[in-house]
Amino acid sequence: MKILLTNDDGIDAVGIRTLYDRLSAVADVTVVAPTEDQSSVGRQLSRTVELTEHEMGYAVEGTPSDCVVATLGSLDFDPDMVVSGINQGANLGAYVLGRSGTVSAAVEATFFDVPAIAASVYFPAGEFTFEDFSATPEHFEEAARAVEYLVEHAPNVDVFETADYLNVNAPVSVSASDGDASMEITRPSHVYRMDADSNGDGTIRIHDRIWELMAEGSVPDPVGSDRRAVLEGRVSVSPLTAPHTTTDHEALSGLAEAY
Repeated sequence: MKILLTNDDGIDAVGIRTLYDRLSAVADVTVVAPTEDQSSVGRQLSRTVELTEHEMGYAVEGTPSDCVVATLGSLDFDPDMVVSGINQGANLGAYVLGRSGTVSAAVEATFFDVPAIAASVYFPAGEFTFEDFSATPEHFEEAARAVEYLVEHAPNVDVFETADYLNVNAPVSVSASDGDASMEITRPSHVYRMDADSNGDGTIRIHDRIWELMAEGSVPDPVGSDRRAVLEGRVSVSPLTAPHTTTDHEALSGLAEAY
């Protein structure tokens, strides 16, 4: 199997190196990833990008979607699957899917008819301070194990006949004594807690309050949702489709006829 591996944290991030080392044992892996952090850029595209050779593949002066389009559209590489991650931070909830660079790379791949997996790790806000935090390969171990398992087994049972991509979120691995987490098939949560506060100086702080609730362990997300699964220590796998769906709408059809 040939895998295109990308991310949005940048090619030198610990998460992508951990996954590269893990997947290289079971597949032919080529990395094409941004030179720098491209978190939360969504499916933003550039007009031109510059590629630089890297020991794992290529570094791209661009976004995660740039990496996918440049590889599948131009480079002489025809992967069986695109894997994006492992992201340092969870990508949970329906509202995050269009914002995340990690998820967006997987979505971009599906328009080339290439199945994809996006992978992220949940770091509890109350336990980790990102300003002074340096991740290690150990923190990504559970996510890497889950992705390796899905890469090896999902195509064999026709998972991608009905799902375009899988959004995988795993709890952080703190030590080898943590043990292996179980896996749950989930749906993206529709709980939304984005908010904004005026700082009184002409600036506004935009804040996702769901992280505070997660740190308290008191999320309102229902059983079966991605966020609840991860908060309770399980690996969440959400099978998703990429194109926006349309439905018959009688009232709207009436408006169109009267236009």
